[in-house]
Amino acid sequence: MAGIRKEAADALPYLRRYARALTGSQQHGDQWVRMCVEVLLQQPDLLKSGATTKFDLFTVFHRLRQPFGALEPRAPEGAIGTADRLKAGLTDIPLRQKQVLLLTALESFTIGQAAAILGIDVDQAETDLAQAQNELKRIASVRVLIIEDEAVIALDVANIVKDAGHEVVGIAPTEQAAIALARQHAPHLILADIQLRAGDSGIVAVRQILKSSSAPVIFVTAYPERLLTGVGLEPAFVITKPFSAEDLQTAIAHALESVPA
Repeated sequence: MAGIRKEAADALPYLRRYARALTGSQQHGDQWVRMCVEVLLQQPDLLKSGATTKFDLFTVFHRLRQPFGALEPRAPEGAIGTADRLKAGLTDIPLRQKQVLLLTALESFTIGQAAAILGIDVDQAETDLAQAQNELKRIASVRVLIIEDEAVIALDVANIVKDAGHEVVGIAPTEQAAIALARQHAPHLILADIQLRAGDSGIVAVRQILKSSSAPVIFVTAYPERLLTGVGLEPAFVITKPFSAEDLQTAIAHALESVPA
C-alpha cells in the first residue's frame, strides 16, 4: 500500500495540470483534485484496478467530478476581439471532447485508456477526439510570444505555432528581450521556457510582463513536477519537454480559452 500511495503522490502534479487545463483555473482545478485526494485517503482501495496508479487516479477523479457542476468552465459573455472570439469558440466544444483531447494529447493516455477513464466506449472517444481536433483547426489566429534561449527548440515551437494558424511576434532568449517584445507587440499568449541563458529566468520575465498584461502563459519544462508542487501560486498551463505538435496546439487552445472576457 505504501508503494501505491507514493505512486499516487508522484502522479498528483499531472492530475493538477490536467484539472487546471480543463478549467483554465488553478483555484478550480486544485479544488477538484483536493476533493479526489480526500476521498482516496478514506478509500485507498480505489487505487487497485490493476492498471497504472496514474490511470486509477484519473479515473477516480472523473467519478468524483460529476456532482460539482459549478466548477465547469463558463462561456464568456459579450466576447469581442480575437482572443475573446477564440475563447467563445472553444467554450462551445462539448466538455467530453475537451477531456478526451487533454487526456490523450496532454497526459499521453491512449484513446482506450481515455475512454475507460471517462466511462465511454472507444468508438465514442475516437469521435470526440476527431471533433475536438477539427475545432482547434477552425479557431482564429492570435499573437504569440516565445521565450526560449535554445535556437533549435525556439524554431520548432515557432513552426508549430505557425502551423496552427497563429502569428509569432517574436522569440526572446533573455528576460529583457522578452519584456521588450511583450511591450511592443502585446501578445495574446506567451510560451515560456523556465531556464534561459546567462542565468535568466522565464518565470521572472513572465512576472514582469504580467504586471501590464493579462495574456495567458504556457510554461515549457522537462520537470513539470517542480512547478506543480501544490504550494503557493502555480501556473495553470504546463507542458513537458519533449512535446509533440499536438501537445503544444492543445495547450495553446486551452490556455486561450482561459482569457477573461
